Amino acid sequence: MSNKLEKRIKIKKRIRGKIEGTKECPRLTVYRSNKQIYAQIIDDISGETLASASSLKIEDKLPKKEIAAKVGELIAQYALEAGIETIAFDRNGYLYHGRVKELANAARKAGLKF
Repeated sequence: MSNKLEKRIKIKKRIRGKIEGTKECPRLTVYRSNKQIYAQIIDDISGETLASASSLKIEDKLPKKEIAAKVGELIAQYALEAGIETIAFDRNGYLYHGRVKELANAARKAGLKF
């Protein structure tokens, strides 16, 4: 494994030790690859994914940050349709910067409370 990946996994474990998604306050987790970005709202107690969105559904040719913002809006829309207003944000070991930050800010603007 690369040193960068090991560091991210170590941070991820530390975050997951503190954050747990419940039915009342599920966990919004973000995964980003080099090309795509994915977001899921998870209830850790029952082990269910309550809502999910990804950049695979977006056909527009936009910069990665704008695509991440659209995914944030989508996940917020799906969450509000499922009756979820408050979430715990899990950045999954990534820095709160760039695409992860854009996704979080767009989800906040669309109505989710962190």
